[in-house]
Amino acid sequence: MIPDIPVATDPLRRVLVDFVANEVRKVGAERVVLGLSGGVDSGLAAFIAAEALGPQNVLGICMPYRTSSEESLSHAALVVEAIGIETMTVEITAQVDAYFAAFPDASQLRRGNKMARERMTILYDHSARWQALVLGTSNKTELLLGYGTLHGDMASALNPLGDLYKTQVWALAAAMGVPAPIVTKQPSADLWQGQTDEHELGFGYRDVDRLLYLMIDERYESAELEAAGFEKAFIDRVQSMVQGSQFKRRLPVIAKVSTRTIDRDFRYARDWGH
Repeated sequence: MIPDIPVATDPLRRVLVDFVANEVRKVGAERVVLGLSGGVDSGLAAFIAAEALGPQNVLGICMPYRTSSEESLSHAALVVEAIGIETMTVEITAQVDAYFAAFPDASQLRRGNKMARERMTILYDHSARWQALVLGTSNKTELLLGYGTLHGDMASALNPLGDLYKTQVWALAAAMGVPAPIVTKQPSADLWQGQTDEHELGFGYRDVDRLLYLMIDERYESAELEAAGFEKAFIDRVQSMVQGSQFKRRLPVIAKVSTRTIDRDFRYARDWGH
């Protein structure tokens, strides 16, 4: 049996809490805004931010569409009740439906991407109003597989979860006290009725996390992954997803016409002047 990915929750908690506190304050901010979906990723991000900055400095925004699950809103409320962060609800049905009135044959993918991007524009608007940074909630599994919307849920100013596989998110969320119904439920982006992540992906998070950990962190070659017990078709599919979504994990490529091009010659860190 292939073992689960190791996770030491206590040191991980300290590192991520310090990360949020340092990265927010080094740019002169004190507060963060995040989308509160009722899922484990946003729940854990909210818990980390509240511990790092104080709950009064964290704003969780619920952004339901008309087909969104009532359970998502009730689970988001559990997070707010547990840690006492600021919260508000902004419906996105009117603007999304107004847009797709002109494109009634749009696919579920287009509609889901539009919803994700609509939600991110709302987060950035309120980050300006609140003088806050947008906190990302995409985990390492999603980022590697490209399972997210570019300039939608993948956008943020900082992301404490981006180097945690989904199974590590579950472990840390349980350790930090994220309410159990959120940690144990089927993961879903709640983009349409009945949608679940694992059904859409076609495989389970625990299975793909074990594969990705060996493939990415331990740098196993395909033959080594097969020897470890993974089927070749599964390996090939996941490798294809990782390679095919590389464009989502990098900044736009800039055509080089000068001696100091921003993405390759001019690369000072964000805090280079401090």
